[in-house]
Parts: sequence; C-alpha cells; structure tokens
Amino acid sequence: MRWILWIDLDAYYVSCELRDKPELRGRPVIVGPDPTRGPTRGVVLSASYEARKFGVRSALPVVRAARMCPEATWLPADFPKYERVAGEVRQLLRAQYPRVVPRSIDEATIDLDLPDPEAAESEARAIQRELRERLDLPASIGVSPSAIVAKIASDRAKPAGVVVVASEHIAEFLAPLPVRVVPGVGPKTEATLRASGVETLGQLVKGAPPAIERSLGGFASELVALARGHPHDPIEEEPGPRSRSVDRTFVEDLSELAQADAELSPLIEALADGLAHEGLSYQTVRISVRWDDFQRVQRGHTLPAAHFGPGAMRAVAPRLLSQLWDEEHQGRRRRVRLLSVGVERLRPRAKGQRLLEESPSAPED
Repeated sequence: MRWILWIDLDAYYVSCELRDKPELRGRPVIVGPDPTRGPTRGVVLSASYEARKFGVRSALPVVRAARMCPEATWLPADFPKYERVAGEVRQLLRAQYPRVVPRSIDEATIDLDLPDPEAAESEARAIQRELRERLDLPASIGVSPSAIVAKIASDRAKPAGVVVVASEHIAEFLAPLPVRVVPGVGPKTEATLRASGVETLGQLVKGAPPAIERSLGGFASELVALARGHPHDPIEEEPGPRSRSVDRTFVEDLSELAQADAELSPLIEALADGLAHEGLSYQTVRISVRWDDFQRVQRGHTLPAAHFGPGAMRAVAPRLLSQLWDEEHQGRRRRVRLLSVGVERLRPRAKGQRLLEESPSAPED
C-alpha cells in the first residue's frame, strides 16, 4: 500500500537557532526584527511554542508580539543558515529513501510502500528520531495514502507528533475540521463557504450548496470528494524545490530607485549563498516589490540556460527593478515597503557543472 509521509519541521527558524543556543530551550523565543532596538514594521518569522502560548504567531507584527510576550528573547533571522540546515535535512532523508519531494524550506514528503497503518506509523517515528538525534530538529509528521490528507494530518500532529489517517478513516478524520485546513482554502474561499453555512468539512458530505458551486466551480466538487474520503490529489511535479526567495521589509519606505537598487546586493548574496549550500542552479530571476499601500507587483526573466552563483542575478535583478520603477513612476509614484529577490526553475547542480557568470541578455519587456 502506498503511503505519503508529510514531514513538517516544528517552529523551523527557531529550531535552527536553538541548535546553536541550547540555553534558550524552554523559553519564549521569537525570530524576527527586535522591536526594542528601534522602530520597525517587521513581522514575526517564527515563534517557539513557549511564545505561542502568549498568542504569538508567524506574520504577527513584532511590535504587537512584544506587547503580548514581553519576556521573549528576540533573534535576528539568518536565512543562509536556514537554507543550509534544510539541505542537511534533505540529504539525511535522501540517503535512506528514494522518493523524497521537498515541499518548502521546512516541509518534505516521502512516498513509501508499506503493508499497513502500523508500519507507516513506525516509519514516521523512526524518521522523527533520526531528525532529532542527528540534526537536533523536532518534526511533526502526517501519514496517509493521500498527500492532501497527510498535509492536514501533519498540522494536527503539532508539535512533534504523528497522526496516521488510513483511507477508510479519511472522512471521519476530516469531518470536524474547519474548511480552512484544506490547502487552497484561503480567507475569501472560507468566507464564501461560511456565507452558505458551511464551516466544517463534514457539512460538505451531502454535497455543496448551489451558491458554493457557482462561486467555486470545480473546486467545490473537489472539496466534496475530500469530505467524503475520496481526495483528488494533484499530479505531482518533478521532485525538487520550485522556487527560492529572500526579502526585506524596510523600517522607512524607500522613495528613490538608487536606495532600492542598493538593497539588492545583500539580498542576492544571501539567496546565492543558500542556493550554493543546496547545490541548486536556477534559470528564472524574479523581482517583487510591495508598495506602501501593500499592493505587490513582480517581474521576472527566464535565462537561456541554468546558472549557478550570484552573477546572473546581479545582471538581471537591477534591470527588472528599473523596469518596475519606471512603470510605477509613470503614474502613482508609491514608495517601496518590501523588496524581494527570487529564483525559479531550480534543478540540482550537475557534478562538474561550470559556473555560468557571463552577462545574460537583457530582460524582455
């Protein structure tokens, strides 16, 4: 029988920091810009479970988090470290299992053929022990024949637990859960479902109300099938990460192109360092800007061949930023609140692959 083990590293950024600072274990720890060091509009990137008891969550403004948990220890983010540790996790898993798919920096799935739920749970607990003993990282694992259900189960397993959902128990497991636990159900979809009186997955077993079918189209039938215990798992893409990015939120909005351009270099270096630790090359470079009204825009350019190292990013990113800036300043002239550099079309760097540092062609309009 095929089983999917969805591995979710608990409070990942905090867990990476605690490997180096074990004296902080058991204390409320928050990774993010320290609001006590000066004005900031940053948000919480990760919080220990001791901090979460005070209501602190990821994406919470740090000023508010400091009021909720005044005794927290604040640690600055170290993205190259987190990328490096993620590489260690993937290396550990791939050394033992042939079918490992990274889902994000702190999540991965393993596809195994096992005889029964007991064997699947035993395998999941063995993986937990390996991650804890060899890498000092706690993990929660959801196990099911369905990837979607395994993902939901991993959330229910937190912290550091294992939840196994066999095929015949999927509907029973999902029935009491809020619709928001389903990947793809965001605030707008949740509001649409609630407007028709649907708050839990169990309420969809008899079918979706007409208003939901009109609003959600084919997704409504997928939700119904899931609620009935027959999930439509999407076709898996080629194993491997889909994208990587590094961003920065500024204390004061940037009003000049030269200011924004100067911020590109440290972002590019951090991103290139993380890719190097993972042994990944890239073919698409992307720039994203969040303006002072919180609207986000982006522009990307795909290169003729895969590149490894910061050279292609250094050549392409400033031109993409300049294009975005020119388009903006033909009209509204908003200021920059957040700047992000990302890469896509990732693939493992081939053994002996030469470092491509030549200047790529200019981005297309």
